[in-house]
Amino acid sequence: MLWHELTIHTTEESVEMISNFLHEAGAGGVSIEESGTLNKKRDTTYGELYDVPLNDIPEGFAVIKGYFSEGTDMVALQSEVHPRIEELSEFGIDTGEVRYETRTVDEDDWATAWKQYFKPVRVSERLTIKPTWEEYTPESPDEKIIELDPGMAFGTGTHPTTSLCLRTLETVIQGGEEVIDVGTGSGILAIGAIKLGAKHVLALDLDLVAVISARENVELNGLEQQITVKESDLLSVLGSQDPALGVQLPVKVVVANILAEIILLFVDDVYNALESGGTYIVSGIWKNKEQVVHDALVASGFEVSAIHRDEDWLAFVARRG
Repeated sequence: MLWHELTIHTTEESVEMISNFLHEAGAGGVSIEESGTLNKKRDTTYGELYDVPLNDIPEGFAVIKGYFSEGTDMVALQSEVHPRIEELSEFGIDTGEVRYETRTVDEDDWATAWKQYFKPVRVSERLTIKPTWEEYTPESPDEKIIELDPGMAFGTGTHPTTSLCLRTLETVIQGGEEVIDVGTGSGILAIGAIKLGAKHVLALDLDLVAVISARENVELNGLEQQITVKESDLLSVLGSQDPALGVQLPVKVVVANILAEIILLFVDDVYNALESGGTYIVSGIWKNKEQVVHDALVASGFEVSAIHRDEDWLAFVARRG
């Protein structure tokens, strides 16, 4: 089968929004390649091995590729996506000098070839992400394995924002907590929370594709009894004591790895979902949004107890008083 490949040259800051635009436009898959770069030092804190050489994408930039079925009108599709990308500047997102390229590729060129680059990776002291098709032996009894088959619609879990959340969860989860994961995507944070000792996670996402992917990964890890995946937003479950949710509100921990612009829309909802002394872990924040997110958290009554950074991304740890 042939597919149309739309390549967009942009910035790392705008990757998640533009990727979402491509999914909404009907992409059968999206791949993202961020800067390799030049000056970037690879983190080997947890013994990571890198099989792929650094690319030559300039620091701070990225290449996004969306794949569309044969017969798609690519001129019309680009005309649909382009103005949405242009509008990102109104939200303070710098897309750089966006360039577009199109070509036709065979399905085998992209549908499975990317898997050769996804290897087991240690993302924290106790958590390792392992693709389902790779063999891996834990280095110690304390090492927890997250089995993941992200598919073409989701990342491998090694993006800085995801790694930040997993490492932060490791410092927050003490055992027995009920957790809400807002915008669960592939379900990786929900799975990580349970592996670290949480009692139950309610994983929410408005995207049905994400809900299906998360449920599949939950099953891969044998955690169907400990993770409830629901197509919903946080506001829709507030005030609900439906036992089918698996958690009883308010909860001890809420984690959200979503763009800052989205995070700002439901800070008060998170505050209401947390018990007194509860913790909000929030990531997906580019460095230029640090102050506005900090101010929104404080305005809602949170106390910011820590800020963790990875490259140009950051995660807040906030406590409800």
